[in-house]
Amino acid sequence: MMAKTLWGILALFRIFWCLLPQTGYLHPDEFFQSPEVMAGDILDLQVYYPWEFLSSSPCRTVVFPLITSGVTYWMIKSLQHLGIWSNGINSYTLLVSPRLLLTTFSFILDYSVYRLAPFWGGDQWNALVLLAGSYVTLVFYTRTFTNTLEGLLFALLLVLVSPKAADSRTAPKADISQAKPANSSLIGMITVAGFFNRPTFLAFALMPLLYWTVLNVTSQHSIKTIANHILKFVSSTAFTAMIFTAADSLYFTSIGSEISLHMTPFNFLRYNLNPHNLAQHGIHPRFTHFTVNGIMLFGILHILAIRVGLKMLKINIHHLSWIRLHNPRLAEGNPTLLSFYFVPLAFLSLFNHQEPRFLIPLILPLILLIMPQDRTLKCKPVIIIFNVLGALLFGCLHQGGLIPCLSHLEQLIHSPESLKHPAHYTLLFAHTYMPPRFLLSINKRDSLVEIIDMAGAEEKALCQMLGQLANKTACKVRETEKERSCHFFVIIPGTVRTTIQKCGVLFKNETLIFPHLTMEDPPQISFLFSEKWRSQLGLYILQIDRNEDSL
Repeated sequence: MMAKTLWGILALFRIFWCLLPQTGYLHPDEFFQSPEVMAGDILDLQVYYPWEFLSSSPCRTVVFPLITSGVTYWMIKSLQHLGIWSNGINSYTLLVSPRLLLTTFSFILDYSVYRLAPFWGGDQWNALVLLAGSYVTLVFYTRTFTNTLEGLLFALLLVLVSPKAADSRTAPKADISQAKPANSSLIGMITVAGFFNRPTFLAFALMPLLYWTVLNVTSQHSIKTIANHILKFVSSTAFTAMIFTAADSLYFTSIGSEISLHMTPFNFLRYNLNPHNLAQHGIHPRFTHFTVNGIMLFGILHILAIRVGLKMLKINIHHLSWIRLHNPRLAEGNPTLLSFYFVPLAFLSLFNHQEPRFLIPLILPLILLIMPQDRTLKCKPVIIIFNVLGALLFGCLHQGGLIPCLSHLEQLIHSPESLKHPAHYTLLFAHTYMPPRFLLSINKRDSLVEIIDMAGAEEKALCQMLGQLANKTACKVRETEKERSCHFFVIIPGTVRTTIQKCGVLFKNETLIFPHLTMEDPPQISFLFSEKWRSQLGLYILQIDRNEDSL
């Protein structure tokens, strides 16, 4: 009963934290592979289209952005047109609505754990508490990442390929090989959908599909039944692939042009198999996933999984079997679950570009693997502290000032005073992640805002740009529009404030947004224990002091 209550509290907290909202900014892909694109297409807002969504180089399917961010934005737009929600388009709804849908989808993980834990020899509710209390679930599975969808599809695949948990509960010692496999068509559809979402899904799906194949072959089914399963699987994969290809081809073909065929996952593979392209996104040692990212995401659970794997390898060194069709209750550490966790980890480690979020789908097999070992109870304090710190760091602190900054600027730009006296705003971002333009909710037909993203520019280039802004060389207004006053804002982390002061540019207004932690320009430890600690963990909005003559 205590475990059920705790899971319920954590489930409600997951929804509440989504609505709060979380201010941590994990990676630009969270925005620029879904809500940024859909806000431009559906709400007609000024956005930045990443190269993956350009018709010249389409590497991302449009299907999942449409059914996540696209659906929520279409609903907001429809309510606004009906006069039900006239102020529905703002920074809060644009940020939270897609996240809320993904948070709802995240309970697919909980359902999967509930279904699978008894079959793999674990306690349902204790496993659910471990899942719901993980900061990976609270932070990553409430965001619009393609990795989030990859994890949800992987969870559904594991449910489909595993015989029903009821079989193991009602007949613990029964031969599971006699259990009826799930619908082959659904397995095929999930596999193709995962492949189009992220081709790396095949690394996660390999062992579950092999497990399902062995289940079919070793079962007491007739040859006709097995052939029927294969036929359904092949036909469903082909049909699903045609739907995704048709949708992508229609989306990436320019209006008025002849429709051309676009196979986005193959474009993705062609790009990422080129070492030169991967180098532009960062090169990491091949052991990064094993030694760094796994621990960063899962903490001691990852270490326990390695321990279980080494122990099983030692026991079965002469007759290691990755696929063993027996009752998982009879084994300490199941080799099948080990393969579900470590085989994808090994495949992803073949690529030199390794980010922690690539591993978030592994949370489900990891929990199923660790729960029957009864080691989590001994490590409970460590697990709690690790997840609290992880949630605070990635959910609140990491680049945590950028989203509130955009919300503040959106309110400033759309304030009654600004609407009464239209002005042109130039926003310069330096030493921050890419700012999602859609959160400013500026219509494409308006030229209210110009965004300059200087990323991690050096001091000389930054000062040169600030000098241009101070001398009015960067304020652009169309000749057909009325005269407008110009306002220039510089958005920088507190750790770069001293660099800006050397540029000799005067500022008349400043706003500090707290907290904001940038690991690219981390604060000095000595400053954190001084009076300046708040500014070191903050993001500044500085308005350049200049002559306010209208253009």
